[in-house]
Amino acid sequence: MLKRFTRYVTQSVAGMIGISVYILADTFFISVYSGADGLAVLNLILPVYGLIYAIGAMIGIGSATRYGISRAKGENTDHYFVQSVTWSILAAVPFMLIGIFIPDKALALLGADAGLIGLGRNYMRIILIATPFFMSNYTFTAFARNDGAPSIAMIGSISGSIFNIIFDYIFMFPVGLGFSGAGLATAICPIVTMSVCTIHYRSSRNHVGFHWKKTSFRHLISCCQLGVSAFVGELSSGVIAIVFNFLILGIAGNVGVAAYGVVANLSIVAVAIFNGLAQGAQPLISESYGKGQSTQVKKLLKWSLIVCLAVETLIQLVIWTSTDTLISIFNSENNIQLLNYAHTGLRLYFLGFIVAGINVVLVAYFSAVDEPKIAIVGSLLRGIVAIVICAVILAKLFGLNGIWLSLLAAEAVTFLTILFLAYKDRRKRMAVV
Repeated sequence: MLKRFTRYVTQSVAGMIGISVYILADTFFISVYSGADGLAVLNLILPVYGLIYAIGAMIGIGSATRYGISRAKGENTDHYFVQSVTWSILAAVPFMLIGIFIPDKALALLGADAGLIGLGRNYMRIILIATPFFMSNYTFTAFARNDGAPSIAMIGSISGSIFNIIFDYIFMFPVGLGFSGAGLATAICPIVTMSVCTIHYRSSRNHVGFHWKKTSFRHLISCCQLGVSAFVGELSSGVIAIVFNFLILGIAGNVGVAAYGVVANLSIVAVAIFNGLAQGAQPLISESYGKGQSTQVKKLLKWSLIVCLAVETLIQLVIWTSTDTLISIFNSENNIQLLNYAHTGLRLYFLGFIVAGINVVLVAYFSAVDEPKIAIVGSLLRGIVAIVICAVILAKLFGLNGIWLSLLAAEAVTFLTILFLAYKDRRKRMAVV
């Protein structure tokens, strides 16, 4: 089991880091192409990525988790995959319509001025039109992991990222598409990933069924209950970006938003690592839970937390020893004001990941063992409620530094709440016995 755990987690983390490169590659090339304004536009669009990924994760990962539990119990799961893809495509329709008809108004709603709208309109349009691919991508990778093929899911994600890095450059500079070229390269990435995952689904080792069954809201809700943690985990970056953007605009203007863009994009890698850890352990936890192997479930949780603490320590070490080096990657104009804002912001904001990783693992664990209530409360707290409240209050008390520290405060509140709910649930179970 330890060997399986190591393989699943390692490959899942690698795959999630690969997905995070989608945006990081855009950030680097866009910073070279259009400087601080380009970073500001991309940061304003980050919430859109967050919402798209969140819905795709809730449907895809929730369906795959339910598939893993039901399959371990010997139940019929032949229709889970097709249902997941179908609902992902249906959920993408509103985004596509916005992208086709009103991308400029969507950017204005996110806080862009006339100059930023002109720069980012076509990028926004391309990303929104490609929403079905981004959402369905989660179904393809999550079902592969839950069907014993984490290697394929990893290779698919990394292949998409490599494509993105290469064609970001090709489309933006040699072809001359500029900002739009970055959007086009990113839009094609999930197609590459899904194509690689299809190798597993066409192989003799595949156990995922592709039978059509009439779409059912009851089935969707049952799956999404176990995908809420993934939903909020992805959505949180978008919610945080919206709140932080408006707060920072009032304190430090467009340069402050650009600095937060650097912090936010680097945080995507940290979030990807913790999500990869949680998603890698999930199939094994769900399988053991479905078979009634409680001892194995506890071991898997213990191993997940140990790895999480080690990763958190490593992240803090990298951030505090390489702060300015990391910022310089995205500061092609050598903007001193941006550097000063981002230097403090990066160090203070990343303190939140001392607790955030543990929360991600705990929330995913409760989803994997079919305890959606604790997972939902923990997810909503860390992704929306606590972070918004802490950001607003601390911004008024301490200005920009308060905004940077709000992640640490929100994650601490979430951690204590999860512990309380888990303790309360355990006492309730013992009372029933």
